[in-house]
Amino acid sequence: MAKKVSKNSRVGQRAANAGSGKDFVKVVKAVKDPVSGKYTYKQQMIHKDEVKEFFAKTK
Repeated sequence: MAKKVSKNSRVGQRAANAGSGKDFVKVVKAVKDPVSGKYTYKQQMIHKDEVKEFFAKTK
């Protein structure tokens, strides 16, 4: 039988695995073309701490 892992143990494992893929998010921003007026979408995988900077610099 498999032993059940407690929540506190999983939190400790998460800290040990810092920098793993769960720290990255996919962001999608609509960018309007000034000539045609059509929208295109810019997609990027970035670290979750850099989300605000991504949206601030791509205005």
